[in-house]
Amino acid sequence: QVQLVESGGGLVQAGGSLRLSCAASGIAFSFNDMGWYRQTPGKQRELVAAITSVTTGGITSYADSVKGRFTISRDNAKNTVYLQMNSLKPEDTAVYYCAANPRGLKSQGNYWGQGTQVTISS
Repeated sequence: QVQLVESGGGLVQAGGSLRLSCAASGIAFSFNDMGWYRQTPGKQRELVAAITSVTTGGITSYADSVKGRFTISRDNAKNTVYLQMNSLKPEDTAVYYCAANPRGLKSQGNYWGQGTQVTISS
């Protein structure tokens, strides 16, 4: 059974930092592309940051809105992906979801976590 369990969300003031974690089980973690998405009410889920699998070198990519502020990383020994979020803004407020897919995040069949709420106060 695949499980992605996010943690680390919370309430912080603008300019602060948070580190999200996503612990994976039931998948060959190293061979999955991993990503962090976020969603606010009434909007589509958007990809914030992604990191490819070991087979493609762990290449990272970011949405323009978070470049230079967020950093995605993975620890394949711990089956965990992280999202370090710095210089947080109120517009970063959202539910953040972890996703995994061995065929790439743009393919069908992403695995999803349950989400963790991030709230940034101004």
